[in-house]
Amino acid sequence: MPFRNPPRRTLSALLAGLLAVPLLALPAAAAAAPATPTAAGGGWNETDCVSAHPRPVVLVHGTGANATVNWLGLAPYLVDRGYCVYSLDHGQLPGVPFLHGLGPIEESADQLAVFVDEVLAETGAAEVDIVGHSQGGLLPRHYLKHHPDAADRVNALIAIAPSTNGTTLLGLTRLLDLVPGLADAIDGLAPALLQQVVGSDFLTELNADGYTVPGVDYTVIATRYDQVVTPYRSQFIDEPGVTNVLLQDLCPLNVSEHATIGLTDRMAFHETLNALDPANAEPTDCRHLVS
Repeated sequence: MPFRNPPRRTLSALLAGLLAVPLLALPAAAAAAPATPTAAGGGWNETDCVSAHPRPVVLVHGTGANATVNWLGLAPYLVDRGYCVYSLDHGQLPGVPFLHGLGPIEESADQLAVFVDEVLAETGAAEVDIVGHSQGGLLPRHYLKHHPDAADRVNALIAIAPSTNGTTLLGLTRLLDLVPGLADAIDGLAPALLQQVVGSDFLTELNADGYTVPGVDYTVIATRYDQVVTPYRSQFIDEPGVTNVLLQDLCPLNVSEHATIGLTDRMAFHETLNALDPANAEPTDCRHLVS
């Protein structure tokens, strides 16, 4: 006999799969990290940053992460190379500390719009470069397509393991069709999760008239071992001018998965650096696994 509401055990299982898997590789201390890094503690989000690079870098975290945890590796890497780096929290839900990126992606894009304007005002720069991980590589595209003059404020979007076309989560999302009421239950708890499922209304609308906007350079960096945004090739954007990078094409020894590609992967970091400064780009290879 059909049931109207999903069993608590089933709901918990899918929520765990959709939310917890990207966090498995986080450093143990990260769970207690503050939501906003200070200049003294992290080296980024400095109000008086001066750089020889013409554009500040805005970092956009993924689902279930925050402005600190997602960038404990990449932010210092870029700061050490002379960049002014800024990160924001987005998609916060009432009563849910630390784990952000759960609210509607449209609202997170609105938060990004405000943050970009604040960074431009603070630095006096004409444009920013945006780097996002997972959902953080997806929501800037909504910002670019739906906010007036956004493309004039952004030079480049570098998306690391982005949910470009959504995910099947290794087939786990089929439970949404098999269990009546499950989708509604998850949508009520964390809307951004369902918005990143293959075939969602959000993705259908966002991708309907093309993935890119004129005037912005796009780079997608992916790993074949991604177990969260699946299949991994769905992350790529097949449009003119987009640079799609598969790390294993550069070094077969790279075994990063979804979390580590954004958290610790030095090859992904080096490719990000190349996309930020293509005029001085250097080839990425297995040496960059450790350097």
